[in-house]
Amino acid sequence: MKVTESRLKGVCLIKPRAFEDSRGFFLETYNRDRYRDHGIDVDFVQDNYARSTRGILRGMHYQVKHGQAKLVWVPEGEVFDVVVDLRKDSPTFGQWEGYVLSSKNKHQLFVPTGFAHGYCVISETADFTYKCSDFYHPEDEGGLIWNDPTVGIEWPIEDPVLSEKDQNNPPLEKTVLPDSN
Repeated sequence: MKVTESRLKGVCLIKPRAFEDSRGFFLETYNRDRYRDHGIDVDFVQDNYARSTRGILRGMHYQVKHGQAKLVWVPEGEVFDVVVDLRKDSPTFGQWEGYVLSSKNKHQLFVPTGFAHGYCVISETADFTYKCSDFYHPEDEGGLIWNDPTVGIEWPIEDPVLSEKDQNNPPLEKTVLPDSN
């Protein structure tokens, strides 16, 4: 696999090796030792799976005190996946990066704690899976509004479909920052 660290320290784009032939393909989606060799030394405790349709935007989410590092990928369809650095002492605080993750490119994204994370579906449907380093704590949810002009995320859609919760996330200046430890 090939791992490329982004300009947002700790965020890594992972290109696993797929073995393809006329029958289809084989892909190892996770191997603890191999990921540790690339600096991703995380004890994942929960896996999540979501399916959404074109135009759905989920995000920008994080947990405040129970930070979750995530390893995300798309087994079917295509999404535009976004991370925003919420680590208050980081030189890239408030900056974002986005990646196309799809069943065709088979890329994964590692998102460390201290980041808001979200994605929008750009194919007809998309299945989205992710490993988390801590369990989900509903009372600990944090959110950042998807279209905060101070962050300036360049989403590939203009009028996304959002949950009521995501519509009411605060802007960066009013966001309760996560613990990044």
